[in-house]
Amino acid sequence: MLSVNGISKTYFSGTQNEVNSLVDVSLEVSLGDFVVIIGSNGSGKSTMLNVVAGTVKPEHGRIFLRGEEITHWPEHRRARYIGRVFQDPSSGTAASLTVEENMALASHRGSRLGLRRALTAKDRDEFKSRLQLLGLGLEDKLNIPIGRLSGGQRQVLTLMMATWNQPALLLLDEHTAALDPKSAELVMRLSQEIISRLSLTTIMVTHSMQQAVGAGNRLLMMHRGEVRLDLDATTKKRLRTHELLQLFDEIRRDDLLDESAAELLRTHYV
Repeated sequence: MLSVNGISKTYFSGTQNEVNSLVDVSLEVSLGDFVVIIGSNGSGKSTMLNVVAGTVKPEHGRIFLRGEEITHWPEHRRARYIGRVFQDPSSGTAASLTVEENMALASHRGSRLGLRRALTAKDRDEFKSRLQLLGLGLEDKLNIPIGRLSGGQRQVLTLMMATWNQPALLLLDEHTAALDPKSAELVMRLSQEIISRLSLTTIMVTHSMQQAVGAGNRLLMMHRGEVRLDLDATTKKRLRTHELLQLFDEIRRDDLLDESAAELLRTHYV
């Protein structure tokens, strides 16, 4: 469904601050997969999402979605097929517009309909019906500016808007990281419910080891721009949080040992 072939991305190339964010990364995501990506800061996990979404252009490699190459598609064209929820609850919505106005924009994404025409009685009934499924009382707040909602409420609405037309691919970029623990738990639970109900192919980046173990059917661990660990559903199901932490520490320790050995060689033989 999604095919990433030999993608590389370097920031500040040719300078002392050069960072190889992605190094010849290849990834195959099947239809209906829920892939969770973890890794330390700078490991390349968010760059991976940005490259897939079209926000960042790679130097090398090709990307295919549903069998069609999208490597050179601009971000706005990909947005018709890719839904995304960011870490900041204020991203993905218009704070000054009401809840129903934001939902109208999401429901008619990709069409030429204007906002005024989109806000019909039929649409409002559908908005209420879908919001009632969340059990948060948001169906009674359609006329409230979305910027007045709590971070958790706003992120739930952003998630619903991103999945409104059942995108071919859903990207969740640390979408609970900026929330308090209770709101994060709520948003994560609803995310899993929506993904399951709509059978959405999903890639989620997270720093939470608990989420990494509890969500999805596949787990990737990235480090220094490379995929260092790829666990399938069977292996992931048996994994516990402390075991994942141990694997994470082992990869980082091995990398530090390699650096120490290289430095030793440089010191004594160069």
